[in-house]
Amino acid sequence: MTGTGEVLLRIEGLTKAYPGVVANSDVSFAVAPGEVHALLGENGAGKSTLVKMIYGLVKPDSGTMTLRGAAYAPSKPGVARQQGVAMVFQHFSLFEALNVAENVALGMQNPPGMRTLASRIRQVSQDYGLPLDPDRLVGDLSAGERQRVEIIRCLLQDPKLLIMDEPTSVLTPQEVDILFQTLRQLSAEGTAILYISHKLEEIRALCDAATILRRGKVVATCTPREKSARDLAEMMVGETLTPPARSAKAKGAVALEVSGLSVPSPNPFGTSLKNIGFSVQKGEILGIAGVAGNGQDELLLALSGEVRTARDRIRINGEGCGDAGPNERRRAGLVAAPEERLGHAAAPDMSLTENALLSGAVRKGLVSRGFIDWAATRAFAGQIVDGFDVRTPGIWVAARALSGGNLQKFVVGRELSQAPTVVVVNQPTWGVDASAAAAIRQALIDRAAEGAAVVVISQDLDELLEITDRFAALNGGRLTEPRPTQGLTVEEIGLMMGGAHGMEVAHHVHP
Repeated sequence: MTGTGEVLLRIEGLTKAYPGVVANSDVSFAVAPGEVHALLGENGAGKSTLVKMIYGLVKPDSGTMTLRGAAYAPSKPGVARQQGVAMVFQHFSLFEALNVAENVALGMQNPPGMRTLASRIRQVSQDYGLPLDPDRLVGDLSAGERQRVEIIRCLLQDPKLLIMDEPTSVLTPQEVDILFQTLRQLSAEGTAILYISHKLEEIRALCDAATILRRGKVVATCTPREKSARDLAEMMVGETLTPPARSAKAKGAVALEVSGLSVPSPNPFGTSLKNIGFSVQKGEILGIAGVAGNGQDELLLALSGEVRTARDRIRINGEGCGDAGPNERRRAGLVAAPEERLGHAAAPDMSLTENALLSGAVRKGLVSRGFIDWAATRAFAGQIVDGFDVRTPGIWVAARALSGGNLQKFVVGRELSQAPTVVVVNQPTWGVDASAAAAIRQALIDRAAEGAAVVVISQDLDELLEITDRFAALNGGRLTEPRPTQGLTVEEIGLMMGGAHGMEVAHHVHP
């Protein structure tokens, strides 16, 4: 592209440094009107900082931006929105106790009256194939429908550039099809889309161009559909990737048995579990799929012991433990890694050493007669950092200072390093780049090969198809009968997961 006539947004030499790390170094690229432009890179490569500068959340140290040929330096998101830049974040910023129209109004500079706004929401959602009822409570919506609220809120402001951060991480395959149709329609109308995703097949299907970042610098640009997903992954990490390897191994005795598990959700907008039953043998990986909000969090809480039930509803190695708490279950051999990294899996303001102690104390013997063995705790934290390639200046660093992918490697590594007999993980590679995801998946496979029973709760279907022996889906708090993973198609899985979206399958062609 040459000349400002063909460029909507031009970025030249953007640099942003924080103490101890350069997030972006001399980044330059351009986006044309109507172009779907991918930003690719490992966790910590600088993608989030870059889009935050474009959206006015972060001020660059140096470099310039131009939008439609004019100097562009938004001091805050409100200024960016006024100039036609909108953003849909990875973590939704919605109030569950308010309805759709009220949430949309909160995100607008000058919202019209509620009746007018409701009418506009209906019209825009219909025009873009994103059905949405403005009167519904957000707390009652599926994850896919919540994302529609965020997108409609952006579209009502008629953006010229729409930034999307991991937009499909909470969607079924059918919902992804609907989203892609919407994005293609926006692109055809001239809206540029800056698209961040770790799902490389999606990037190949949707994006016209890609800028690849590594450690804060632009290392390559390409046309994604001319590359394989593996090519893109290797450009991101700068090395050859090997897919997770599995070896055929005889399964052992049943290590985890769940029967008739019905648990009310502790969250008023959560999903209660209804008569869940399954078993997992030593050496086996059971995959549990589902769109966010169908009982995944509740299942992890029930299995980890954070929510208790009748003793014999959950058995570990034949012993009833449904009424036992997390530490007792750890002693029995069960470890768990929840989906929410900061605040649930890790205490944000505590160091990696302290976070290693929080869940490792029981199985690693880090506390004796009420005294913490800090030397052993530091050694354990160091073992996790080294064994799982956690990129951090040191084990003294606070958990919140790590990038999402590195904290995820630490959290999963901490649990897998405790010689467990049962492993339960929820969204183990959520928002994690290709190389970190491959490492985590290989670690799960290795623990199963060593004789652990592994339960992987995930919305990433490729992940489940790649590493699991058997497959089930959660829908509305109920679990389908587990089936052998081999031979299952993505379409069958989508229907097992989809519930309300099952009817839409026939009308949308997969990208």
